[in-house]
Amino acid sequence: MRLRSKIASAMALATVLSFSLPAMAADWWPFTIVPDGPDKKPMEAIKYVPLEKASKKWNLCVLFPHLKDSYWVASNYGIVDEARRLGVRAYTFQAGGYDQLPKQLAQFDDCLASNPDAILIGAITEAGVAGRLKAGMDKGIPIIAVANPIYDNPITALITTDHHQKGLLSGKYLVESLGAEGGKVVAFPGPQNSGWAETYLKGFQEAIAGTKVEMLEAKFGEAGVAEQLTLVEDALQTYPEMTAIWGGAPTAEAALSAISEAGRDDIKVVSSWEDQKMPDRIKEGKVLGFAAEYPVILARIGVDLAVRALEKKPLEFLAAHPDVRVLRATPGMVNKDNIDKVDLTQIYAPADWQPVFDTE
Repeated sequence: MRLRSKIASAMALATVLSFSLPAMAADWWPFTIVPDGPDKKPMEAIKYVPLEKASKKWNLCVLFPHLKDSYWVASNYGIVDEARRLGVRAYTFQAGGYDQLPKQLAQFDDCLASNPDAILIGAITEAGVAGRLKAGMDKGIPIIAVANPIYDNPITALITTDHHQKGLLSGKYLVESLGAEGGKVVAFPGPQNSGWAETYLKGFQEAIAGTKVEMLEAKFGEAGVAEQLTLVEDALQTYPEMTAIWGGAPTAEAALSAISEAGRDDIKVVSSWEDQKMPDRIKEGKVLGFAAEYPVILARIGVDLAVRALEKKPLEFLAAHPDVRVLRATPGMVNKDNIDKVDLTQIYAPADWQPVFDTE
């Protein structure tokens, strides 16, 4: 199948915050990033500034788990807008969900067959794509992991957030919101074996340890509203004593419907990450808060890292520390007290944005 046909097929399947607003949509820099040292411990924060332009129109193949929620739509926006600013081409495949690893593997093969200059990937699971990562790196193709962690396999770089810190931040905020009496919470971390869901949960469990907040169960599941709704409804029936829900953005959206239907508006909801509806839900008092991940910025930096790798123009910091592969955006907790001050252009695509699958 020709590349353009494959892209068309993919389309069919279709604790510090930066509060300053950019003067122009493209002027998203400098952005604070914390590198992981070779010992996997955080190093001193750096100010990330991208290249002004690419030296040529490089072809970047992008692989996403799906585009069915605003997180990955925001990532698509960041990829496309930064590719256009730098003057490179980005073409995107999306697998359709975290339960579609075979499709992502097939799309990775299609990507390799198209002879891209670089690959950007939001991996469904690191272990699942390990063989494809090796194949790409063996061909000398730079591979940049975006958002979803890849720690144990060779890649050029990873731009992500601190998922443990996000679980910790959102968990601590829930403990604070429940007050001295504490409460009983069911956790909905996300898709099992994704890596990030398990890390979120570890941070959350650390946050509630030694408090009067008790976790009744951790229910893993696909990161979609419909799938999370089934899990939340089951939890409401199984645990009538539940007083709080902690999980991702699809969980929060599903929970609002389920607890209203059950007449349980007393249940507090905190999200470990964001979607397009979250700011309104916070202003309405329906969701207490979320831990921001900046998917637009992660995607933008991913494109710049790919171009830097191709043009052998590493950041001055990375040139001085060639063993560093992991860069992280510092998460921050967003709630009713600061929602009107947060620069949402770092988090969300424009309201009228529709996914773009090829910038050519």
